[in-house]
Order: sequence, then C-alpha cells, then structure tokens
Amino acid sequence: MTLKKATLLILVILLIDQISKVYIKTHFELGDKKIIFDWFQIAFVENDGMAWGTKISDFVSFISDRTAKLCLTLFRIVAVFGIGYWLITSIKKQSSKTLIFAIALILAGALGNIIDSVFYGVLFNDSYGQVATFLPEAGGYDSVFHGKVVDMLHFPMWSGVLPNWIPFVGGDYFTFFEPVFNVADMAISTGIGILIFFNKRAFKEVEEVDILKETHEENL
Repeated sequence: MTLKKATLLILVILLIDQISKVYIKTHFELGDKKIIFDWFQIAFVENDGMAWGTKISDFVSFISDRTAKLCLTLFRIVAVFGIGYWLITSIKKQSSKTLIFAIALILAGALGNIIDSVFYGVLFNDSYGQVATFLPEAGGYDSVFHGKVVDMLHFPMWSGVLPNWIPFVGGDYFTFFEPVFNVADMAISTGIGILIFFNKRAFKEVEEVDILKETHEENL
C-alpha cells in the first residue's frame, strides 16, 4: 500500500468519525438513546478518560482529574507521532499491505479521538440537559486539551442474569456488549485485531527482508 492510499484511508475514517460525532453532539442531549434494533442502539455518552472510562487519577491519587486528563491527551499526541513514524517507515520498507493497512487504521482512530480531546472543549458547549451548539457565543465547556471523547455506538446483544454456577459473577445482571464506542475506537480495535490474528502475514515480508540483509552482510 502506498502512502497516498494510506493517507486516503485515514482521511475517510477521520471524516466518517468526525461527522458522526458532530451530528450526535449537535442533535442529542447527553444520555439520549435511540433504539435502531434490539441489538443496536445510538446512545450518546462522553468519555473523559481512557478505555472503559478509566482515568489516570484512579490509579495515581495525588494527581487531579484535570492534570490527569491533560497528561492523557499529551500522551495520545506523542503516541500518534510514533504511530505516524511507524506507518511512514513501513511504507518506505515496502512492508506487507496487511501491516500498513492495520497501522493506518490505528493512526486514523487515534487521530479521531485526539481531535475530541484537544478541540471539542472549545468548539462546543456542554450537553447536560441540552443539545450542544457548535462554536457557542459564550464559549465552550472547557479549555484546549480538556475535551471529552464522544461515543455513540452501543451493541447490547444480550442482557440477563448470569447462572449462579459461574465463578465470581454468577447471579449478576450482565449485558453483552456493554461498552459504548465510536468509529475511531472501531478503527483502532480492528487495526490491533489484524496485527494479533494476522501477525505472520503482517510481518512476513519484513522478516524476509531482514533475513536477506543479514545473509548479505555475512557474505560480505
């Protein structure tokens, strides 16, 4: 895959991700839910932390939520530069299409959520009890780097009480799949899944090139 095609893929995913988030933010109040099918809902929530709503401050008690949020956003930005470098390097090395495709998905997803974290705090007012406004006259709900990630995709495929014989969670009410996520999250998860389940295919060409280089250097 060429850099041009990878860039196009990233832009398409970013566009879909941001259009869906802006639509939800400007048409739904926080907590609103629209049932499409029994197993699929549009549910507007905002994620102020890491995956599953976890916050850095949950583990490091002496750091305030705002400081933890800033650290997380800055870490995401640094990670994006690292992923971008990995993508460009892989393309230059003519790595497998599988690897480049996976990295492009991860980079697109990371960029999508970073836009929320960095800019949404100043681009929108809050969604508590109201539909948010884009570029409100009174200003946004927070400052730069303190925006919240917009999530809306919910797939509650099954809900019920778990059998008592299941250790630790038996008898508890359980929903599969409980987390609410967005297009960017899907891109990241898909990219990581490709790297895990198609590991040999993704890194095959890289390994072969390295072996050839080592053999050539030994012959010299």
